[in-house]
Amino acid sequence: MSLTTWYLEMTDLGDLRPAREPEGDVRFVRVGIPSPAFSRFLYERVGGDWQWVDRLTWTPERWRAWVDRPAVETWVLYQDGAPAGYAELEAQDDGAVEILYFGLMPGFLGHGLGGHTLTLALRRAWDLADRLPGREPTRRVWLHTCSLDGEHALTNYRARGLEIYRTTHEQVDTSTKGRVA
Repeated sequence: MSLTTWYLEMTDLGDLRPAREPEGDVRFVRVGIPSPAFSRFLYERVGGDWQWVDRLTWTPERWRAWVDRPAVETWVLYQDGAPAGYAELEAQDDGAVEILYFGLMPGFLGHGLGGHTLTLALRRAWDLADRLPGREPTRRVWLHTCSLDGEHALTNYRARGLEIYRTTHEQVDTSTKGRVA
């Protein structure tokens, strides 16, 4: 099967086009105490339908090492007290912040939460330096998505102001859910 990957970036907070705010009790909360089990839960529940497989073999120790890094932040969207989605941010060199993972839980898709969650994740990426002492200000926020992701993912990213800067194509072996070398 052919896989297309789009790399998108935003180089100015002024380019952000916020989505409408959903109704009800919706909160976006930073995970203040890193939890390998919670991070794995979010990854599996959000990515399960989109063939997120790269972290499924991680040991608890590897998860711990990942979430304990000060450069990584996990933000969870809650709707009426239930986890509805999340975003994982990573501070990188030269003022870059990557949105490593982003998505909604099954059952929360199609309710107007995706654009709002992405808006909040982008804002947290842009103000990440405020939470990391000695960190230079954010100059670029980037992410990638692919043709295996939700049908509205690319549209949502572009609607929020992210611009495509690179596109790749490759063949994947769907029988093992792995990429063909």
